Amino acid sequence: MKNIKLILLFYVVAIITSCNNVNIKNNDKKSENMKNPLLEEFNTPYGVPPFNDIKPSDYLPAIKQAIQQHNAEINKIINNKENPTFKNTIEALDYSGELLDRIMSILENLTSAETNDSLQKVEKEVSPIITEHYNNISLNNKLFKRIKSVYDNKEKFKLNTEQNTLLEKYYKDFTREGALLNDSDKAKLKEINKKLAMLSIRFGDNVLAETNSYKLIISDKNDLKGLPQSVIDAAADKAKEDSLDGKWVFTIQKPSFIPFLMYSEKRELRKQIQDAYLKHADNDNKYDNKQIIKDIIRLRHEKANILGYKNYAYYVLEENMAKTPDKVYSLINKLMKASVNKAIKEREILQNYIKSLGDTFKLQYYDWWYYAEKYKKQKYNFNDEVLKPYFELNNVRNGAFMVANKLYGINFKEIKNIPVYNPDVKTFLVTDTNNVELGILYMDFFVRPGKSSGAWMTAYRKQYKKDGKNVLPIISTVFNFSRPSKGNPSLLTLEEVETVFHEFGHSLQGLLSKCTYKKLSGTSVAQDFVELPSQVMENWASDPQVLKLYAKNYKTGEIMPDSLIKKIEQAQQYNQGFATTEYLSAAILDMDWHTKITDFDNIDVRKFENESIKNMGLIPEIKIRYRSTYFSHIFQGGYAVGYYGYVWAAILDADAFQAFKETGDVFNKKYADAFRSNILEKGGTVDPMKLYVNFRGRQPKIDALMQKRGLE
Repeated sequence: MKNIKLILLFYVVAIITSCNNVNIKNNDKKSENMKNPLLEEFNTPYGVPPFNDIKPSDYLPAIKQAIQQHNAEINKIINNKENPTFKNTIEALDYSGELLDRIMSILENLTSAETNDSLQKVEKEVSPIITEHYNNISLNNKLFKRIKSVYDNKEKFKLNTEQNTLLEKYYKDFTREGALLNDSDKAKLKEINKKLAMLSIRFGDNVLAETNSYKLIISDKNDLKGLPQSVIDAAADKAKEDSLDGKWVFTIQKPSFIPFLMYSEKRELRKQIQDAYLKHADNDNKYDNKQIIKDIIRLRHEKANILGYKNYAYYVLEENMAKTPDKVYSLINKLMKASVNKAIKEREILQNYIKSLGDTFKLQYYDWWYYAEKYKKQKYNFNDEVLKPYFELNNVRNGAFMVANKLYGINFKEIKNIPVYNPDVKTFLVTDTNNVELGILYMDFFVRPGKSSGAWMTAYRKQYKKDGKNVLPIISTVFNFSRPSKGNPSLLTLEEVETVFHEFGHSLQGLLSKCTYKKLSGTSVAQDFVELPSQVMENWASDPQVLKLYAKNYKTGEIMPDSLIKKIEQAQQYNQGFATTEYLSAAILDMDWHTKITDFDNIDVRKFENESIKNMGLIPEIKIRYRSTYFSHIFQGGYAVGYYGYVWAAILDADAFQAFKETGDVFNKKYADAFRSNILEKGGTVDPMKLYVNFRGRQPKIDALMQKRGLE
């Protein structure tokens, strides 16, 4: 989700409780009296995971037992003597595997947000077991025969819209996973899926290891020239953490290296840290990802071919709004041309600005952030450091809560008697207008070594209904902001503020879901539609009407003055050529990896990437947002052939927010109710374009996005 991912995470830990006051005389009896918390009922508030009770050693035995239970549930469906019906086959299948889902959601979430060597080892042990288990289900002939029977006779079951969508989804999923293949091809597909799962894990581990290993260590105070005090303090804190007292440490985590690129006067050091970022997981060492990329691309192509698709892009896009690679390329190439033209003008402005300062060197990629920020300060008389006192983290979080309250009437109450996986994590009970409980929200804000980079939303438990009761969702948002330092609070940049609102938008789709079946609830929607609820929320983050409600100086309590809000408005289109081009280049690279390869036995990762960049027209002063070796969205997360989805959704979000703006009230109740009922509550139960038209009254137009970014 802004790093997607839409994405599952991994969590761990376990408790062995031996029987008190009982004489245990042999190991067998001892094992009988040891309880695995993952297999027990969660006697916690709202049934959240008992994080403190779980040990890494609990996962493997719990998962094996949960697989046995899931298999028994599947066998019950297969061996049912009654004719296949929606209830005894499709609905039973959707409710199966609850225990396994619960355990895996914890493990997957924690290996992203709070991993360690033990968890990474568990993840590698579990991956082939889980992959084989789900392969066995998706390629089970008897199970598919029952699904197909229901599908072929669906008219007689008088299904409602959600039931019909669920049936369609299961039938499609099984055929897309090889249910119609012969036994030989099924065996090949099983092996491919196993290999892809392991390669994805290794890719992510390598990126994390390389990210954590790099340090720019500064000993001379003169090398800190230009850096704001808050950035210097954070670097000093990092140095202390690494037992380097008296020094300053900068990393290639974005909260560290982006401010360095923006403010450091030391050009050679800007180049050093920028190059380190661009090269991570591409250093020909044990953490190098090039061979893994080659293997992933080859295996994905083989999988697509076995299933009857021209390439992996056609396979993925069949389920998205875009449908075909041609439609994706048509959109992103059009936007790329417009954004490159704008970026070329921006380059000329920055080059002239450099000359006006008395310098003669040519603008380079490691100069852009620095001079764009300096010129912005001169042109608009403000920068991020001026804004940050108004964006104290708690105020920003409460601002997002306030927007949700004004739009949808929901409330957030912090609760502290609830297990968390890290002391940094805050938890909130979410309720509707009439105090009906909607779910639990975790918020995890700060960077740490065991956390993957970026920001995302995920679920420890999705919303669904069972036995007439609504199961409350347990939603989590994860970020990587700098920690408070030297007694000062955590102050955010405007971009980080938008990130809070973005992931919060995803969480609203998880919390406000009103679906019956897990497979369709919350964010279980088309990949290029999932970013609409998140990206549209970013519009409220910087809207003048909204800023007046939450942007308060953390020292004085003063509301952000109109003069500063006006400057933010004036600067909204500033540097958008750079920002849009940088993003689109990564989207094109993603598409190229999955459509342009012809010789899968002789892939040269660097050469292919360079050719892709050359063909897309990216100017050398702007570097691609994600080089292949750390492009976790597409090689680790769930965004392969889907990174374009952010700009696809950007068209929707700009058009959607324009509906509110046209009324003169960004909290317009008519549109808020329509967005909640048609987008946030419906999950994947209805075709996304139909949902959007139901909300907007028409199909989306690109005009609002082009105007918003100054790309007309």
